[in-house]
Amino acid sequence: MNASTAPKGTVLVSGASIAGPAVAFWLRRFGFAVTVVEKSAGPRGGGYPIDVRGTAVEVARRMGILTRLQEAHIESRRLTFLHADGSEAAVVHPQAVGGGLEGRDVEVPRGVLTEVLYGAVRDEVEFVFEDSIDVLTEHEHGVDVTFRSGVQRGFDLVLGADGLHSHTRKLVFGPERQFHRYLGYCFAIFAMPNTFGLSHEALIWNTPGRAAALYAVKDSEELHAFLNFAGPEPPHEVLRDPEAQRDLIATTFGEDGWEVPAMVAAMHHARDPFFDTVSQVHMPRWSSGRVALVGDAAYAPSFLTGQGSSLALVGAYVLACSLAAHRDHAAAFAAYERGIRGFVELNQAQVGEGDAALFPTTAEALERRNNRLRGLTTLPPATGRPAHTALTLPAESASPAF
Repeated sequence: MNASTAPKGTVLVSGASIAGPAVAFWLRRFGFAVTVVEKSAGPRGGGYPIDVRGTAVEVARRMGILTRLQEAHIESRRLTFLHADGSEAAVVHPQAVGGGLEGRDVEVPRGVLTEVLYGAVRDEVEFVFEDSIDVLTEHEHGVDVTFRSGVQRGFDLVLGADGLHSHTRKLVFGPERQFHRYLGYCFAIFAMPNTFGLSHEALIWNTPGRAAALYAVKDSEELHAFLNFAGPEPPHEVLRDPEAQRDLIATTFGEDGWEVPAMVAAMHHARDPFFDTVSQVHMPRWSSGRVALVGDAAYAPSFLTGQGSSLALVGAYVLACSLAAHRDHAAAFAAYERGIRGFVELNQAQVGEGDAALFPTTAEALERRNNRLRGLTTLPPATGRPAHTALTLPAESASPAF
């Protein structure tokens, strides 16, 4: 496919999780020819819950997928916080902590959102699975791409939507460490049997510097288990070594009580435990030449904000609108950054609010947190967090781009 058959140009999108299919959807609507490349065998899923909040809800409505997401809404009803001995510290409504608004914002399994996004665009754009970008060579009229498969193709633009550890970002902007801001924690997520009878709820256990959570999505027979611990430096040496990750978790939580030993044992037998640092991505620019980044690749806010998926949806929409409204890609990328950077920075700053306060590292801070939680309501809050809606979306545009 080339520019002559696509009046507004050809775009390669790297990544098929959330930001990638979302930007592909809007670019195709605005007349671009889009190819999405994904190293996995299919759309990136995962069952753990994610939130679509505030401005992102309006993006979902404009995409025509909001009803599907509402039908899949998890409707978590309570969070129970536990002391180190397993006794109850506080019980609150999930939205009182996360800042969401009941009846507007939605919480769905991540795999549901990726499936809905993929379904909305799979017949309209080209998807190439089990491949990835190996080399990018930019020239005056486009970008030549060599894929790991050896295939070579040319595109007018390339968009990196390939997540926190973006390979596209590394190829164009350099090593990720210069853009990662470590927030002082590491975590592991995995699935384990729901032998606790949990339903529509989460249990969160804390001791200073360590936390464990069990999350029941509706009445599922499987729980999402979460282990989180503080550390002064990111353990780079274990990030690509699954066995070392398991050993680190087992050692870190080796003396803890409650259900933590059972969780650590379940982690050792889990199909696909996911381990990573809690980090944000901060970049002075999100584009270089004919390449731009979107979603976590450009501005990951970390799960502590609960805004990763929402920023991905909003960023994808604003980027596509900017490309549709400007003939020159440099002007489009500049408009994209002007349009959303303030919103991104405001939401990244929420790392000190809500979920981020759930993991104190000292006994004093933990007691203060518990006291704050006891003051929260077990009913859903009447208003959402202002940062979630602090952006007016541009109108859908179909102006010439190339």
